[in-house]
Amino acid sequence: MDTQQIASAAALLVKARRGGPLPAGLPADMRPGSVTDAHAIQDAVTAALGKPVGAFKANAPANAEPTRGAIYADTVHSSPARIPAADVPQCGVEGEVAFVFRRDLPARAAAYSRDEIAAAVDACAAIEVVTSRYQNSDAVSNLEKLADCISNGAFVHAAPTGDWRGLELGKLSVTLTVNGAPVLEQVGGHPTGDPLGVAVVLVNMMREQGGVRAGQFVTCGSCTGLRYLKPGDVCGVRFEGLGDAEVTFIP
Repeated sequence: MDTQQIASAAALLVKARRGGPLPAGLPADMRPGSVTDAHAIQDAVTAALGKPVGAFKANAPANAEPTRGAIYADTVHSSPARIPAADVPQCGVEGEVAFVFRRDLPARAAAYSRDEIAAAVDACAAIEVVTSRYQNSDAVSNLEKLADCISNGAFVHAAPTGDWRGLELGKLSVTLTVNGAPVLEQVGGHPTGDPLGVAVVLVNMMREQGGVRAGQFVTCGSCTGLRYLKPGDVCGVRFEGLGDAEVTFIP
């Protein structure tokens, strides 16, 4: 994609984020053809909005290119959180293991090691709130979703803990509740079995984009699947050893 195509695609998504009409999808001549294109549209949206990035969502599939999505600081909430359903109309929820960076990991030529990153983060339970800037997110391509920050709407985190190094983060007991009733209880469920590995990939993706900053979070993939709730619902997630996060969707 050229600079004008990227800017035009970003303008459509910015308009939707500012309360304008939701597009059915990106027009064919503005549609990303690669992860690089989609990330470039994301970055153009961030620049146009002028919002600081408070967190990232990241994916590191075994046989595909890693991806990341910006989560803006004004949508990052400590638990318990109350979020107007009108701001996140799909009311999608995913229970996730997340990390917060205690110090900056700035841009540099050499890759960061797993041990370096583990020494720089605290861990927590989190809920990613999912919503889309498209009329029907199921009808658009994965690259279009990536251009829209992988459909992120908000991020709710438990109090981070530094006492996580002895936990098997890919094998934690997790309970998801809706209105106080358990709807999922299982052990594990992370797509790669290694949430910290996803954080390592994110940090190294960001080395050429200025790095990551102290206080930013990274959420590392759903352990509970995606569920759509409704206004008035209260969702909670508990990860063994990482605490509880809760969000209420205000009607």
